[in-house]
Amino acid sequence: MALASPNALGHPRLGLIFSKKNVRRAVDRNRLKRIVRDSIRLRQQRLPAVDIVVLARRGVHELDNATVHRQLHGMWRRLEREASKSAREPERGTTRSEDTHRK
Repeated sequence: MALASPNALGHPRLGLIFSKKNVRRAVDRNRLKRIVRDSIRLRQQRLPAVDIVVLARRGVHELDNATVHRQLHGMWRRLEREASKSAREPERGTTRSEDTHRK
């Protein structure tokens, strides 16, 4: 699971929360952190300027690396789509009736 919030830095930032309660062994927590960091590194040019916090769910350590990469890839694509939608909304906010009132 990931949470995102816009930032003014011009590039994405990453926060990782992999609790001992959800991912028991340190080796598994470190593997997942490494996979997430690598995934961000490969996609950082396409990601919007947001602060991303990745939270581990129970059972995520049971997934293999390829599955985790696929899930992260889908998450980053959704994030890109949502950011592009929110970036376009202010542009559509100006309507013709507002333009005529300005004159």
